[in-house]
Amino acid sequence: MRANIVIAEDDVKQAELVRRYLEHEGHTVTVVEDGRAALDEVRRGEPDLLVLDVMMPRTDGLDVVRILRAEGREVLVLMLTARSTEDDLLLGLDLGADDYMTKPFSPRELTARVRTLLRRNRRSGGPATAPATAPAPEVADEALSVGTLRIDPARHEVSVAGTPVVCTPGEFRILAAMATEPDRVFTRQRLLEELHGFDKYISDRTVDVHIMHLRKKIEHAPRRPARLLTVFGVGYKLTDPAKNARHVQP
Repeated sequence: MRANIVIAEDDVKQAELVRRYLEHEGHTVTVVEDGRAALDEVRRGEPDLLVLDVMMPRTDGLDVVRILRAEGREVLVLMLTARSTEDDLLLGLDLGADDYMTKPFSPRELTARVRTLLRRNRRSGGPATAPATAPAPEVADEALSVGTLRIDPARHEVSVAGTPVVCTPGEFRILAAMATEPDRVFTRQRLLEELHGFDKYISDRTVDVHIMHLRKKIEHAPRRPARLLTVFGVGYKLTDPAKNARHVQP
């Protein structure tokens, strides 16, 4: 799968190494050296993927992700950082990053992560374009509905009662997976598999972060969820609140 990729990295040697590997994979690559230039490039070119260093001049990587998601831009973001604590990694995911790698890393591993992100984004209806000979996506194109919640994999769209909901690619993957089997309890480990590719430091708390943000977007009262429920000691399930209300005895 060929894609347009922006690398935002102020370490010139590191950026050049990553560029060479990604171009060898057939991608079109643009390199910028600070966060502000990364924002300008994404706004101007709407790339498929942003490979983003956290520690950069002018605007750091975390602020870049925060701004892009606030603008509603769904570009895939693979963050690179020398930080390795779980809290740092969760913060990046919390802001809307799709994957995270800690330095030092293998360029071959990075290209594998890129392939995974682009493939999963294509399967969920994202903007990356596959070659003409690519196989059909494994995820069905039919829209999924759970009550008034509607997920359209072909268009990568989510709505509640007709009102559009903006989701990050990670949030979308979790929601689409759960919508295929309403009322099934999904363990955190199963949902982590839907988020395949995250750094080894990431734990099942990653899922909790995504669930928290999804509830803010699809629940009427996020602190008293009615459709995205916790099954204590097991995981989460997606249900139709109207159906559940009908089954409540007076």
